[in-house]
Amino acid sequence: MLRAHPSLLRELVERCETLRRRLASGGSAETRRQLEDVTYTLCVVTGTRQLDTALYVARQQLADAMTREPPLRH
Repeated sequence: MLRAHPSLLRELVERCETLRRRLASGGSAETRRQLEDVTYTLCVVTGTRQLDTALYVARQQLADAMTREPPLRH
């Protein structure tokens, strides 16, 4: 199975969280549309259909990527 690059996953997760907070504090129709767009993208790249599931899978994939990648050396 193909996986999205961790930097893309991280960006999508952060964007979802930011837009959800904005929407909860009285966000606009534009905020709602942006959240729908990023939700769709995150679901596609994680192979899921629900935002909560997509966030869970993305976080799991990010955690897996952290354990697989060797640490940066100076």
